[in-house]
Amino acid sequence: MGTNPVLRAVSWAYIWFFRGTPIYTQLVFWGLVGVLYQRLSIGIPFGPEFFSFNTYDLITPAVAAILGLGLNEGAYLAEIVRGGLQSVDKGQWEAANALGMKRSTTLRRIVIPQAMRVIVPPTGNETISMLKTTSLVLAVPFSLELTFVSNAIGNKMFQPLPLLLVAAIYYLAITSILMIFQTRIEAYYGKGFDGEKPAKAGRGMSKRQQSILAAGTVHDDPTLEVTP
Repeated sequence: MGTNPVLRAVSWAYIWFFRGTPIYTQLVFWGLVGVLYQRLSIGIPFGPEFFSFNTYDLITPAVAAILGLGLNEGAYLAEIVRGGLQSVDKGQWEAANALGMKRSTTLRRIVIPQAMRVIVPPTGNETISMLKTTSLVLAVPFSLELTFVSNAIGNKMFQPLPLLLVAAIYYLAITSILMIFQTRIEAYYGKGFDGEKPAKAGRGMSKRQQSILAAGTVHDDPTLEVTP
């Protein structure tokens, strides 16, 4: 959504690649990155090197799993955020510009609070989906993942089905907690958009105003026109 053509091209290429290739293939790549580049270094291009690392010492199976899942999920979240920002009417930007607000202030104070109502639901769904996608990190291979450990213990005990049920219960428990958080966040950012119940008459009024209202000489709604 920026105006810099270079950044727009880089972001488009990033989203295009990571959304267009399977997550399993990406995880396999990060697991085998040490075969392509056995040593990583930091220095001046075509010049001296300051630091060098063994690739497998730097990119451990846990790091490879985080990189694979994070980069893939970031591409999807970028599109979710873009859709949420574009859901806000352009008149909000124009009104803020007319008031002399900076673009960053407009984004932070006006646009993002309204866009979060659209961003939160698909973000919660993607978070839950990524949690279940962690079962594919055995492609790295990452041997401490829940499904991998359950299969290993089940095969060792010759009881694979009970252990798979245990893993399913753990997944259900974690996803249930995430769904509760998602519901509360949606309710927080949905204030003012969903039909809220009107406040009780007299709330926020002084004692004198409440006495006048209780006398029945005025209507609850001050904008109501009385017809004789």
